[in-house]
Amino acid sequence: MKVKPVQLQNGCILTKDVYGLSDSPIIKRNTVLTNNLIEMLHFFLVDFVEVETVLANGEKFIPIGMKSKRDRKDDNDLAIEHIPKDYHYQYLEAVKQFKKLFQNWQAGQLVEMVKVRKIFIHLFEQIINEPKHLLHLHHYTNKEDYLFHHSVYVGILSVYLGHKLQFSKGDWLQIGFSGVLADIGIAKVSPAILQKPGPLTSIEFEEVKKHPIHSYKMLKHVTGISDSVLLSVLQHHERLNGSGYPLGTDANKLHIFSQIVAVADVYHAMTSERYYRAKKSPYQVLEAISKEQLCGRA
Repeated sequence: MKVKPVQLQNGCILTKDVYGLSDSPIIKRNTVLTNNLIEMLHFFLVDFVEVETVLANGEKFIPIGMKSKRDRKDDNDLAIEHIPKDYHYQYLEAVKQFKKLFQNWQAGQLVEMVKVRKIFIHLFEQIINEPKHLLHLHHYTNKEDYLFHHSVYVGILSVYLGHKLQFSKGDWLQIGFSGVLADIGIAKVSPAILQKPGPLTSIEFEEVKKHPIHSYKMLKHVTGISDSVLLSVLQHHERLNGSGYPLGTDANKLHIFSQIVAVADVYHAMTSERYYRAKKSPYQVLEAISKEQLCGRA
C-alpha cells in the first residue's frame, strides 16, 4: 500500500526501502516504523512510502485521514479493498493468538494442544514451500511482544530445519511444536522480571533459567505431547559441552530435536530487537553460531 508519511502510524511495516538524497536507504524494507522514524521521513521530505496493509501487531492498517470507500474517487493507490491473507499476515495473526494462549497460561489455564495445532499447522506446512519468508519475519518483532514473536518464529524455523535435515513430516511437525512450546514456562516467571527494560541481575536470570523446567511440567500430562517434545522443551537451552541449563546436560544425552530448536532459538534471539540487546543481521548471527557451535549463552 502506498501512503504519505502524514498517514503513517506507529507499527506500520515498510515493504520497500526508503531513500533520501543518497544511494543508500535511510530506512530499509521490513522495518517496523516508530514515531521517531516517521519524523525522520518528514525531515527528509519523503513524499510516499509503501507499507503492509496490517500493522506489526496484526491489526488492520487504516491510514490517518483515509476517506471512506464511498467518498473515494481517484485514490486507487491509497485504497484498502481487502487484507490479503499472505504469509506475513498469517504470521502476525498467529502471534496475536499465541499471546492470548500465553495470557491464559499465566492465569493458570492448562495447555490444550488442539488450540495450539489449530494456530500453527498451516503455518508449518506452508513454510516448507515458501522458505523465503524466514529472512523477513524477524523484522516484525517488537520489544513489547518479543516473547510471542519468538515462540512463533522459533516454531516455524524449527520446522524448516527439520525438513531440510530430511526428517519425516510427522517428525518435523513435532520439532515445530517443540519450538513453539519451549518457552511457555516463562508464564510462571514474575512479570516484573519479564518486563524489566535493562539487564537482569544474577538472581533474576537464575529465575528465568528455570523456565524449561516449568515448560516441561506444564506439558508433561497434556494429551498429544510426545516424549520427544518433552525432552526438546526441557533441553533447548542445553549445550553440547554441558555449559547450558537447566541441568547441564552434554552432547551424549541431548535429543536431536532439542538441538534443532536450540539453533532456531539462538537465531531469532540474536536477529531481534530486545530491551537489553540490539539486533544483529542474519549473516552476523549465522557466523556467530558457526563459530560458537551453540556452546555460549544466547
